[in-house]
Amino acid sequence: MNISTFLWLDGRAETLAQYYTGLFTDAGISDSGIRDIQRDAQGGVTTVDFTLGGQQYTAYNGGSQFPFTPAFSLYVECDDQQQLDLLWAGLTDGGEEGPGGSLLDRYGVTWQLMPVKLRELLSGAEPDATDRVLNALHAMTKIDIQGLVDAHDKR
Repeated sequence: MNISTFLWLDGRAETLAQYYTGLFTDAGISDSGIRDIQRDAQGGVTTVDFTLGGQQYTAYNGGSQFPFTPAFSLYVECDDQQQLDLLWAGLTDGGEEGPGGSLLDRYGVTWQLMPVKLRELLSGAEPDATDRVLNALHAMTKIDIQGLVDAHDKR
């Protein structure tokens, strides 16, 4: 059995998959690429199966009746600031920055870009340190990892 994320689009499945896989590959995230493209009898793209960092996705050209909402988002834990910055720049290109590491991309998909370091900073932290880190996080748009570390270490 496979479980994957299914993205319902209005005619942009192939463009979305090409954009995401190129961006993730450029950010050094291995196992990202298009696996398969299905076409209808007229040659039009119906579905695109692709992978981002080993996670499987299916993009489907189903029409405009089911738009994305911020109630659904894709969550990415970035290894370092460089990777976070590269993905942020690519995903906000034609999209919108949001609070606390969230953004809306050009396709209407909401993303959460968080550093792996955040989990480390919050794991087992004193309550005051946790509050400082979360307050710093919520004051940011794109996450600044050093800013989170500084908030954690502040006495």
